Amino acid sequence: MLTTLFPFCLAVLIGFVILIWGAERFVIGAASTAFNLGVTPLVIGLTIVSLGTSTPEFIVATMSSLEGQAGLAIGNAIGSNIANISLILAFTVIILPISVRSGIVSRELPLLMLVTFIGLLLLWDQELSRFDGILLITGMVMVLIWIVHHAKQQPEEEVKKEFDIEIKHRMSTRKAILLLLFSIALLLIGSRVLVWGAIGFAKLFGVSDLVIGLTIIAIGTSLPELAASIAAAWKNHHELVLGNLIGSNIFNIFGVLAIPGLLAPGKVAAEVVTRDLPIMTILTVALFATAYSFGGRRGRITRYEGFALLAGFFAYLVYLYYTTV
Repeated sequence: MLTTLFPFCLAVLIGFVILIWGAERFVIGAASTAFNLGVTPLVIGLTIVSLGTSTPEFIVATMSSLEGQAGLAIGNAIGSNIANISLILAFTVIILPISVRSGIVSRELPLLMLVTFIGLLLLWDQELSRFDGILLITGMVMVLIWIVHHAKQQPEEEVKKEFDIEIKHRMSTRKAILLLLFSIALLLIGSRVLVWGAIGFAKLFGVSDLVIGLTIIAIGTSLPELAASIAAAWKNHHELVLGNLIGSNIFNIFGVLAIPGLLAPGKVAAEVVTRDLPIMTILTVALFATAYSFGGRRGRITRYEGFALLAGFFAYLVYLYYTTV
């Protein structure tokens, strides 16, 4: 058993490492290329850099859909949103509680709740059609346009500071393009290895590709968010912690979930609608509740709330286990 399992585990581990490292190189290469071509730092930060932490999910969803494993892609999108709130954010606030700006509560969180509801509505008929995929990807484009439009109402230097690490890398156009092409190759290789290992793992233990996407793949592809969130909280950039996670969850629904709809449309497992989407929605509402200032209380997500979210994540894993065995 162990000798059979080892190559799949190794493939998943190597795939994650290549994906995460490749995603970082991709952001640097894409941002530098865009900067050299005259794109403003504001637009770079709000598009390329914001999408950067979701790159592993996009690539895995594309590769798994092309492999005919749409369930893995759907599970990855939904599972990543569950992990972002109840695992990544939970770990972050347990280490360092964060304050919440009123703008996030009044704009970004309601937008995330709307996007979550749209995703739930489109999958309610237990089918992800190509038309659904078109609607979702159109929604992502509209959200990006809205984000850029809103940011232009603020001082550019203020927004630019948020993405200083990625944008400040100055390199020649030739070097930036080479790095971009190299990172794309890494992402393709890493995702191919990861999907192969995940499918082998699923077949060996007799579980569906959906469950693998909801758990192993979702947690692994969310690791960039964990690193980014802890780093932002440590530097006292509390607005970036929630901003990155909310943006990632929006892109997972509108962007990642669109990919299997476009490349491998078809039926969606009933448990996605009856189990996973409702839990993702409940966690999104819980996130809004913890961030909101009730009774004049300053918006803040505390360690106690972090432990509660983390407990919810492990409860979900237990529930997932008992509904799939």
